Amino acid sequence: MTNVQKWDEQLAGMIDHTLLKPDATADQVIQLCEEAKQYRFATVCINPYWVALAAKHLEGSEVGVTTVVGFPLGATTSGAKATESREAIQHGATEIDMVMNVGALKSGREEEVRLDIQTVVEATGDVPVKVILETGLLSDNEKVAACKMAKEAGAAFVKTSTGFGPGGATAADIRLMRETVGPDIGVKASGGVRDADTARQMVDAGATRIGASAGIAIVTGGQGKSSY
Repeated sequence: MTNVQKWDEQLAGMIDHTLLKPDATADQVIQLCEEAKQYRFATVCINPYWVALAAKHLEGSEVGVTTVVGFPLGATTSGAKATESREAIQHGATEIDMVMNVGALKSGREEEVRLDIQTVVEATGDVPVKVILETGLLSDNEKVAACKMAKEAGAAFVKTSTGFGPGGATAADIRLMRETVGPDIGVKASGGVRDADTARQMVDAGATRIGASAGIAIVTGGQGKSSY
C-alpha cells in the first residue's frame, strides 16, 4: 500500500473518483476501483459502458458506482436519458449524474427542462440523481433557474460541470447554488478541482460532493498519484 499512511479521510468520503475519458480502458477502470476502495472515496464516476465492470470490482465495498447520462451535451431526449438510467441501474449504478438540457434552458423552455429532469428522477426510483448544469455556459440567473427546477423535479444534487464544457467549478457558483437549493439537497463541485485547497474552498462554499480525477492528489496533499 503506497502513499496512504496519511490522507484526509473526511474529504475522501466526499469524492466521486472520476474517469470519463473516451479512451479509458478496462484496466484503468479496474485500477480506479481499486484506488477508490483503498482511499475510501464515495463513488467511482465512469461512463455507462463500464458500470457492470466497476460494480463487479466494488462488490462488498462501501464505494458506490456513479455513471453519467445524456453526457456530455444533455441534448438527447428525455426518454433516452430515462432508458440509459434504468439500464445503468440494472448493471449496478448507485447514482446517476444527468446532464441538463442546456439549450432548452437557454431557449426559455423551462418547463421542458424541469420535465426532462423529472423523467430521469422517476426512472431511477430510489437511486439519487445529480443534475449537471454546465455552469460555464449559463448566466447567474440561468444557474438559479436551473437549480430551482432540479429541486422541484426531485433531484438529489445539483452539479456544476461535465468537465468537457467551458470552465469548471468555482466557489462563487457553489455558493450561489447552495443559496438557491437550500440545505436539503446536495451540491457537487466538478471540473478543475485538482488539489486539497481548491476542494476545501468548494466545501466551505457549500459543496457536499467533489467530482475529480485527481482524488488521490487531493486527499494526500499531492503525495499520491493515480496510475491512469
